[in-house]
Amino acid sequence: MSERWKYQVKTGAFWGIFMIVFMLVFEWKEKPILDQITSLQFYLKFAAYLVTGVFVLGYINWKQKQKGADYTWSDLFRKKK
Repeated sequence: MSERWKYQVKTGAFWGIFMIVFMLVFEWKEKPILDQITSLQFYLKFAAYLVTGVFVLGYINWKQKQKGADYTWSDLFRKKK
């Protein structure tokens, strides 16, 4: 597996799992966690978050990492001429 895909899977899966946990906690008062986990809608959202995280967010982060290697925080606040 290439370095790019390792990075995309690592960052995208982290985001996807974070969103699933956040979704469970956020909807906890409306619907018990066990009911959420056993529904088909939960698994569809789970798959969508993981796929979005790996392919979209992971790719965007990888591209930013590649072109931002020489980019520092002070460059963000430097005035453009």
